[in-house]
Amino acid sequence: MPIFHPILYDGAYTYFDAINALFLYSFCGWVMECIVIRRERGVWENRGFVHLPLCIIYGFGAMFGSALLRPIAHNYLLLYVTGALLATAFEYATGRLMLRLFGQLWWDYSNKPFNYQGIICLESTVGWGLIAVLLFAVIHRLVFSTVSRLSGPASAVLAMGLTAAYLIDFTYCLRAALQRSQEEKEEELFDPPQQN
Repeated sequence: MPIFHPILYDGAYTYFDAINALFLYSFCGWVMECIVIRRERGVWENRGFVHLPLCIIYGFGAMFGSALLRPIAHNYLLLYVTGALLATAFEYATGRLMLRLFGQLWWDYSNKPFNYQGIICLESTVGWGLIAVLLFAVIHRLVFSTVSRLSGPASAVLAMGLTAAYLIDFTYCLRAALQRSQEEKEEELFDPPQQN
């Protein structure tokens, strides 16, 4: 059943379209991360938490951002500033949560100028603002027009299949990450670093 209330998108879409859009954003975020790391380090690296080519933080960020920032979508200057600040706050909160849960970050901005605790930096903040503007100017319409081309049954099967696959992969990876974190804490407890 199509949804006509424009919470996420001006056109008609279904709940399954919204789920598929979230995963499409997650895939695009993964691709962007891999390209950036390739450019910076010269090697290809899986940038997601899971084995699937998805960075779900981009999916949620894009979907929540598009819902929250819709009232200012036509004021590109305000959209840029607000998008940059919100995305930076989201990145910082995610980084702090990762440090608390796993004792490590999966990114490190400590070598970037104007960084804070290696979790956020000015370069990324500038980039988030640009992405916020592009999201409303081009990307969001393109993503929703792409996923809404699927027939109702195909959209439902894809959304449920992606959700199931992601949840299985996430559960496996979360358990492995928590186990590694616990083992590292135990090693530090029983074998403290040597003082010179």
